[in-house]
Amino acid sequence: MRKGFYAGSFDPFTNGHLHVVKNSAELFDEVIVGIGNNKEKTHRRFDRNAMRIAIEKVMESEGLKNVKVIIFDNLAVDAAIENGCDTLIRGVRNGIDYSKEENLAATNEEISGLDTIFIRAGKLGIISSSLVMELRDYKKDISRYVPEEIYKLIQV
Repeated sequence: MRKGFYAGSFDPFTNGHLHVVKNSAELFDEVIVGIGNNKEKTHRRFDRNAMRIAIEKVMESEGLKNVKVIIFDNLAVDAAIENGCDTLIRGVRNGIDYSKEENLAATNEEISGLDTIFIRAGKLGIISSSLVMELRDYKKDISRYVPEEIYKLIQV
């Protein structure tokens, strides 16, 4: 059984993230979406448990029965191994992402032995979580950039 681990802060989860999950769900028997903390970000915008519940609703509405959503507090590679995953999944938006992600993948492989696959984040993948929040803060319509369940959660 092939299991993939897709880690991120998902603060918030976007349609680019969903695109990666949908493609991953076709490649793996099981996909675990792991909500972690990004040490480079000083604070979370949304509670991880609330985001987990919203993402689970997205997976249900999309009919993705082989996707599980968890919260983790350790390294992504350690959480992946603890959950029996054999591959790390990373979404990439552009060449800048790829360069950063390739370095991370090499390090993860060195410390864990896990391989990483890259999946393009799709046509709306160019819109990052941070940009979604900036647009929202300036009262722009973000409904096309996030799944409906996430949209309901992040409206102020």
